[in-house]
Formats: sequence, C-alpha cells, structure tokens
Amino acid sequence: MQSPAPPQPSALRIENLRKAFGSTEVLKGLSLDLPLGRVVGLLGRNGAGKSTLIRCMLGLSPIDGGRIELLGADAAALPPEVLHRVGYVPQSFDLFPWMRVEQYLRFHRAFYPQWNQELVDRLVVEWELSRKPRIGELSHGQRQKLAIVRALAPEPDLLLLDEPVASLDPQTRRLFLDTLLREVVQPGKTVLFSTHITADLERANAHIMLLREGRIDDYGALAEFRARVRLVELDAAQPLSAPGALPGILRWRSRADGATLLSEGWDELALAALAAEMGASLRLPPATLEDLFVELG
Repeated sequence: MQSPAPPQPSALRIENLRKAFGSTEVLKGLSLDLPLGRVVGLLGRNGAGKSTLIRCMLGLSPIDGGRIELLGADAAALPPEVLHRVGYVPQSFDLFPWMRVEQYLRFHRAFYPQWNQELVDRLVVEWELSRKPRIGELSHGQRQKLAIVRALAPEPDLLLLDEPVASLDPQTRRLFLDTLLREVVQPGKTVLFSTHITADLERANAHIMLLREGRIDDYGALAEFRARVRLVELDAAQPLSAPGALPGILRWRSRADGATLLSEGWDELALAALAAEMGASLRLPPATLEDLFVELG
C-alpha cells in the first residue's frame, strides 16, 4: 500500500480564532489553512475585521480564543528566526518621525540577516523617495512607500499587507504591483494582502478570501471563483421576487425591471429555465471581481 503524501507545509494556519472588542465579537471561530507559495487577496467590507485579523496573525492584538501559526511557529511567541521571514505593511505608518529616511533604512537593515540593498536602492529611485527628509515630514503616501520598501527588503517568505496602496497614486500603485509580482511572488513565497482595489487582485491572479460575519466565507483561486460564481440579470416588465429557497443562489436583488442575482454552480441551461419560468429574459454580463464582491457584500 502506498504511504500517504506528507502534509503540505503551511504559511499560515488558524484554528477557531475568536476576537472581540467589548461586547462586539469581530472574529467568530475563524479557521484557515494557507499553503506556502500563494498570493491571496483578503476582501471584506469596512468593519469586517480585516485589519484586526492581520494584527492577530502577527501577535499585535491579543486573541480571545483559538490558535494561530505563522510558518509553523505559534504567533503568540514568534522566535527571531521566524520573525525575520515575515514582512508587514500596516494601513497607517506613523513610527520614528524624527528619523531621516536613510537612517530608518540603515536601522532596520541591522536587524535582518538577509537584506536586498540592490532592491532598496532601485525602489527608492523608481518610487521617487528622497533619503534626506525626516519621516515626520513625509506625506502619507511617501510614508507608505517607505513602509513597503522596508517590508520587501528582507525578502520575506510571508508578506502581510494591510491596504498597502490606499495612499499611493495610480502610477506608484502600478509600480508596486509590478515589483510585487517580479520580486516577491516566487516559489515558496506567500503574500496576503487586504485591499479594496479588486483590479489589483485580478492583475496578480490572486486567490480570493472573503471575510464576512467574522468568518472566511469563501476562499479559492480567482479563475475558479469567477467560473463558479456568476452574475445573472433577469429582465422583466416588473420586479421579480425570489421564488422560495433556491440552493445555489447566493444573493437575489429585485429591481424595478426584473432582478439581479448571484448564482453558484448553475449552468446556462438551468438559468435559462429559471428565466422562462419567471417570464423574464436572461443576461449573463461579464462580471469583474469588483462586481461580484459588491453583490456578495
């Protein structure tokens, strides 16, 4: 008998994670097993708990229950050799305002056994980031650029990004994504980033993770997600109400001239039969990830 394959090593493993602020429970028994070597986009509405989840992953926010492992180590007490393999860009970067940019980069370089100075020098030029000003004198977008450079320089095996491009202009955002795909997305490297800019996830061909109501509601490769979940338009002369429970209909939204719905696992013949039953015409418009995310909300 052939022996079973060894388990796939995980970049991130979460078991039954719970986190509350006062009486408000934000993360409700969330579980996740993320293999090495993936780019994953974390989607969720404002207030869904994306930043809280990332801070819990890093041990920056105490948890109320469950367990988190990063690269095989307990997140509550990461040893230095694992910390050096993890990169993080927070949503807001306000540290060391008295330091000059060059001092800040040299300061962090001293802590890492691996530091790609050639990459740092190139990004500082490409992103037009001056080395002379104090960090407190930089705009929010410039501080975000600096935080990204510092996170990429040690060439981490696991990179956690919390809305990393929200303050960047479109040109720099594109440069960042190009750098991410060129320098970071390598075999064995894992990137998890929270973003509202779904077009960036499509460019990166990322796996999609949807955080909703305190749990991971959906997770999978972008191509599989888009093939499985379809945007459907039923056009009619009047509003259409959902005809009772329909397995595989994720969202039904009546409109004055029909209904818009999301279907999971329905083929075109089944959708055409549903439209005929309701006296409506069927349209299957090409849907972007943003369209699907807005409807799933």
